[in-house]
Amino acid sequence: MWGFAQYKSQMARYAVGDLQGCMDSFERLLTNLRFDPEVDELWLVGDLVNRGPRSLDVLRWVRRHAGAVRCVLGNHDLHLLARAAGAPPKRRDTLDTVLAAPDRLELIDWLRTRPLLYVEDPWLLVHAGLHPSWTVATAAQLAAEVEAELAGPRWRDLVTSLEGPPVPWRSELVGMARWRSILSYLVRVRTCFADGHVEPGFDGPPAQAPAGTRPWFALPDARWRTHVPVFGHWAALGLDVAPGHIALDSGCVWGKALSAIRLDDRMVFQVKAAEAAR
Repeated sequence: MWGFAQYKSQMARYAVGDLQGCMDSFERLLTNLRFDPEVDELWLVGDLVNRGPRSLDVLRWVRRHAGAVRCVLGNHDLHLLARAAGAPPKRRDTLDTVLAAPDRLELIDWLRTRPLLYVEDPWLLVHAGLHPSWTVATAAQLAAEVEAELAGPRWRDLVTSLEGPPVPWRSELVGMARWRSILSYLVRVRTCFADGHVEPGFDGPPAQAPAGTRPWFALPDARWRTHVPVFGHWAALGLDVAPGHIALDSGCVWGKALSAIRLDDRMVFQVKAAEAAR
């Protein structure tokens, strides 16, 4: 474990990596942070659910503490919405307890109204990443387009259409293709080609990235660099705290660690995963 929040005298903002239903690890981390929902803020990078054993408990905790939480949607959260809309399960899904819960409708409606992007200068909270041509203002506008669809009556059509390869971004896209393309970056991107197109299948460490690609946050001249992105999604990248980005998915659901960073001074906190590796 790194760090221990012993003597807090003022509000702290903690960003936390992908939970994926790992409630036991989350509880340990909150204890070590001495997190106080009456004072502190918790920034969650998405993927609250799936593959870990206690997705339902995670959702209920985050919803109950919504006043102290800033949370964005990840690809596993969208998959839960797709399952709720009738999509078939995937091999390693652990979502049945959520889908069978007596409060499932309230939880699903709450989840689909969460944002895809949260900006608070100088930080930008997102699950996966951004297209290099997007300014922060553009990214926020595009995220808002998809958020409106998720919160509206056609949300089932959107979430059940998300399987398949990423859609390369072009500003002239419209309708479902446009929304799928936006989500290809916000919840799926790890590496990109020089033109910003997402490499569709890679999830390994950066050193093994396919030829011609780079991590999305390493593409030169990206227009979002007015802010520091805080993100997860890439367990093989792991904890990566750099001047221009903060990556927090340290593979808790794979038996590694759950990571947090206090944004105000960049102090890192970790707990070893309490759950069995998936």
